[in-house]
Amino acid sequence: MTHIPLSLYIHMPWCVQKCPYCDFNSHNIKQAPAYDEYINHLLADLRHDLALTNNRAVHSIFIGGGTPSLFSAELINQLLTQIQTYIPFEAGAEITIEANPNSADANHFKGYIDAGINRISIGVQSFQHDKLVKLGRIHDPDDAINAAQLASKLNLRSFNLDLMHGLPDQSLTDALSDLKQAILLSPPHLSWYQLTIEPNTLFGSKPPKLPDEELLWDIYQQGDKLLTDSGYVQYETSAYAKPGFMCQHNLNYWRFGDYIGIGCGAHGKLTQADGKIIRTVKTKHPKGYLAGRYLEKSYQVPDDELSFEFFMNQFRLFEAAPKMRFVERTGLTLNNIEQPINQAIKKGYLSEDKDNWQLTTQGKLFLNSLLELFL
Repeated sequence: MTHIPLSLYIHMPWCVQKCPYCDFNSHNIKQAPAYDEYINHLLADLRHDLALTNNRAVHSIFIGGGTPSLFSAELINQLLTQIQTYIPFEAGAEITIEANPNSADANHFKGYIDAGINRISIGVQSFQHDKLVKLGRIHDPDDAINAAQLASKLNLRSFNLDLMHGLPDQSLTDALSDLKQAILLSPPHLSWYQLTIEPNTLFGSKPPKLPDEELLWDIYQQGDKLLTDSGYVQYETSAYAKPGFMCQHNLNYWRFGDYIGIGCGAHGKLTQADGKIIRTVKTKHPKGYLAGRYLEKSYQVPDDELSFEFFMNQFRLFEAAPKMRFVERTGLTLNNIEQPINQAIKKGYLSEDKDNWQLTTQGKLFLNSLLELFL
């Protein structure tokens, strides 16, 4: 258990305006939030979870939201400094903060770097004004370009651009144009994911017209080739990186590592010394959280769900999956999954050698069918 990497996720719940496609736990600012008070509650929340970490150091940190860049560099500095008094950071730990393009100015970003941030993830979504309007974004294309150019000039380990495809009224030319603009900005990491309509969103109640399946497939195929030809490697379902720049925090999630989750609605997964895996879910609404009610629930993952949970995460990655990782991180034996693995191989979803399983092209295309074998 002590060899399982431990990450920390910190959720900042406020946005200036909630996007119509977003089903994340975010809340519109109706009056000035108590940002400094929230920092104190995050630290108290962390202290409650320390007993579940077995004295491990933090491998990576991700500050997500909401819009974390609403928080000043001084408050982020205070937060990270205080966290280190409770739990150590590994040498060279990756520390990411999400930022909106319109919050990007040199002093703001430099302040984050001084606070210990070494990776910034910029929520671009599109470089086309009409698409940004339809997505409810509050920045314009120039903001996005300026933010990326600024991030590239700073002494960061890496930066990421978030882009979406399959947008309302998006053509193949539109989608490829967004990618070409992103590639010109040369981010070390690109998240490129398809817009999906989620039920508890404005788009869920009033769905826009989206590209059909045939067009979506053309966008994916040609976009993937464009990125690959430009030196990016697809290492995860929705993520591309230049060699050496994969997101370490997300890799730890998908490899079934451990993570503490603090802040409104944050989730955690923590392996205990006896092999039990505990999941935590924090109070979603800021009102309850700021009243000191941090933990909504915690529970042990049942043994009969561990195989599915492991592969649901591991098979988001396109790398080979070590068989011993399954044993070490679930506490189960390979005999527990012999039947579904054999079925997956027979159906052409997986290949295997002595040490690893490898997702095939067929497995990538029919991932849900593959995962159902482990239910």
